[in-house]
Amino acid sequence: MRHILMYLPVALCYPAMAQPLPALVREALENNREILAAQKRYEAVRQRPTQDSSLPEPMVSLGYNSVGNPLPGAGLGSQVLANVGVMVSQEVPFPGKLKLKGDMASKEAQAEFQQYQAVQLAVISRLKQAYYHLQYTYAATDLLVRNRDLLEKLLKVTEDRYSVGRAAQQDVFKAQTQTSILETRLVKLEQERRSRSAEIDSILNRAVGGPVGRPEDVRPKELTATLEELLAAARHDSPMLGRDQKMIERSELAVNMARKEYYPDVTLNAGYYNMGSMPPMYEVRADFKVPVYFWRKQRAGVNEQVSTQSQARRTYEATDQALRYQIQDDFLMAQASARLMKLYTQTVVPQGNLALESSLSTYETGSVDFLSVLSNFTMVLDYEMSYYDEALNYALALSRLEEMTGQPLTN
Repeated sequence: MRHILMYLPVALCYPAMAQPLPALVREALENNREILAAQKRYEAVRQRPTQDSSLPEPMVSLGYNSVGNPLPGAGLGSQVLANVGVMVSQEVPFPGKLKLKGDMASKEAQAEFQQYQAVQLAVISRLKQAYYHLQYTYAATDLLVRNRDLLEKLLKVTEDRYSVGRAAQQDVFKAQTQTSILETRLVKLEQERRSRSAEIDSILNRAVGGPVGRPEDVRPKELTATLEELLAAARHDSPMLGRDQKMIERSELAVNMARKEYYPDVTLNAGYYNMGSMPPMYEVRADFKVPVYFWRKQRAGVNEQVSTQSQARRTYEATDQALRYQIQDDFLMAQASARLMKLYTQTVVPQGNLALESSLSTYETGSVDFLSVLSNFTMVLDYEMSYYDEALNYALALSRLEEMTGQPLTN
């Protein structure tokens, strides 16, 4: 009976190997529509600083004054009030306002760039998680197929023993039931494989339904960074925190801008008027916008921007707190999964295999009933599946940590 434990070659009709993960990441950066939309948003916003820091467009006024009738030129040269002229007006904000507007727009552009980087990290994290899920479905399917073949050989032995009266009929039924259970798990894995392939197609902007292929058998590298290092990296490199920090800086400039509204803007005017045969007339004028209603307008504007500044700081603190929790949670998950993987490979699965081999060898002599053999078989299978579950959890945790910290942790 010991020969039953040998793994047999399995001929599965899998698609060709998928592209390596780094190649898929490059494809996502080039073709993913979320990333491209975020990039165009950033490119649009970064055009605003020069616009906001420029002077308003000047105004050119053309007109005439006539005496005697409304026709142009009536009374020109004979009447003092008759003239034809042009006037140019230029609004000039109080010194410092234009620079503040440009700096505010620059901070918004920097925040949008951080958002663009955050979208990149989020999309790549989703791609990696889908890739690792797909990798899991293939590995788990291989495991179940091998064990199904092993169980079918065991069923054949049990049927032979039953035919000669050395096994109960219920042993045959139990083996058949366990085989059917493995088939149901294979069906679920097939559905999961198709779903993850469709997800990868969607992220890469490919036609849905195209064969993704079997992922390479790669494992994320060992997590050597400490929790404190990951938290420090997030505070320094996380685009989510970087975006909120830029909005705080923008709100500080907005408070200064609101305070500048207490000071008047000025409009400069210069005109030339042709008087016909009389000497021409010139006009130079300065119009001041006086904030006489400051207690209702400018004061409220300052209060509004102070509240907005406080809101921006609270948003940063909330993002920082959420990141700290999520990083710690995924860090602990990765640590636990790494330890469990070692336990399964070094202790649990080998010991389970020894118990299964022992029960198989004694089953032939009748010292152990079939239920004990089947129990050991399912136990080893569950242990091996648990190993793949923890390997998947480990890879997913590292992918999420990459997104939050901006550090390369997977491969």
